[in-house]
Amino acid sequence: MEPWTNNDTMKKKRRPTRKPVRLRCSVKNYDWGILGHHSKVARLSALNSGSDIDPSKPYAEFWIGTHESGPSYADDPGSDHDPVSLKSWIARDPSVLGEKVLHKWGPDLPFLCKVLSVQKALSIQAHPDKEMARVLHKLHPSVYKDDNHKPEVALALTEFEALCGFTSLKELKEMLRTVPEIAELVGVVDAEKILLVGERHENGKVNTDLEAMFSRLMLSSKETISKIISRLKRRLNLEKKKRQLTVKEQLVLRLESQYPADVGAIAAFFLNYVKLKRGEALYCGPNEPHAYISGECVECMATSDNVVRAGLTSKQIDVQTLLSMLKYRQGAPEIMQGVSMNAYTKRFVPPFEEFEVDSCNLPHSASVVFPAVIGPSLFLVTGGKGRFDAGLAEDDVVTDDDIVEEGEVLFVPAHTKISITAISTELHLYRVGANSTFFRDL
Repeated sequence: MEPWTNNDTMKKKRRPTRKPVRLRCSVKNYDWGILGHHSKVARLSALNSGSDIDPSKPYAEFWIGTHESGPSYADDPGSDHDPVSLKSWIARDPSVLGEKVLHKWGPDLPFLCKVLSVQKALSIQAHPDKEMARVLHKLHPSVYKDDNHKPEVALALTEFEALCGFTSLKELKEMLRTVPEIAELVGVVDAEKILLVGERHENGKVNTDLEAMFSRLMLSSKETISKIISRLKRRLNLEKKKRQLTVKEQLVLRLESQYPADVGAIAAFFLNYVKLKRGEALYCGPNEPHAYISGECVECMATSDNVVRAGLTSKQIDVQTLLSMLKYRQGAPEIMQGVSMNAYTKRFVPPFEEFEVDSCNLPHSASVVFPAVIGPSLFLVTGGKGRFDAGLAEDDVVTDDDIVEEGEVLFVPAHTKISITAISTELHLYRVGANSTFFRDL
């Protein structure tokens, strides 16, 4: 993205004087979401907007940000106008972003935040890097709606299951030995190439063979996949009477029950199965194959909605594009534990400058300070109630505007210090901002 400049704004170098503004956010009801009152997304959305929860409807995603696919709206009590989109609200006074963010990304947020409630697996997918995103957007703008990359971090609110990245050479060999249906499908020659690789192997050669096998699987006809899955299910259902099925075998059967005869169920054998505990996080970079399976999380990413899918979905798939862009790197993904910023806050920092995430859990009466930063922030309260102080009040009188509770989302302008005190048994919140490494050269 070309640096954004506005001579009047840059000359004045004025700092934002606006208070934090509350946001009304969008919700998505995709069929893989959790039904009604069981969904965290449903609860947050209802509390955020004052709407009712439909017990028969799946609630999948709660969007916080400026992306046109799910815009948030600024609820500005000082304005006589109806709520405007957060993107339009920022455009009225781009200085709320801070000079460096404005110069780098223009009058828009570089990050997007979501809450996900996953009942049924999401698609086998990957997100393109910037170069591929520009190409896809130019060729198919109705499908790939922006030209940005989408690295992302998922922070578990509950136990959270996912597939991410290709399995190690050791696990790949084991799979070829114990899943004859796949060994037959990918071909004896290709399978033997992997099985004969020694401990001291050439990564490039193994990755090429892995790519050939995975491509053969994903490009197989529906008829072939249906036959393979039928045989696999029949064998596993017989074997489970004699032995405990492996975790991966159980997972493949579960995925196939959700998406019958879908190639994505078999593709799971090639990918790392990850189970996050609450408070842990998973990072997925560009061109990394992954799929979320179940659980609830806060997900943060660069501002983009580009997804290339190849299975476990009723949405449009683009197998050839996915195969061409994937990284065939092997090995378990890193489980992020976060870095302690203070007694109550952990920070999750991905290797991209667009975003970082702070997770904060406050016991009753405890307080925490988020120092002023030179970029904007989004605050999401996922549980409890607290007093929110932006240091702008002239006295110590607490008003309704100072109280935040579950479901509330605030946009905080650059250069604004925030103090928060829990006034419930516990207060849980998340802060998303531009990556702190982005500001280090100032």
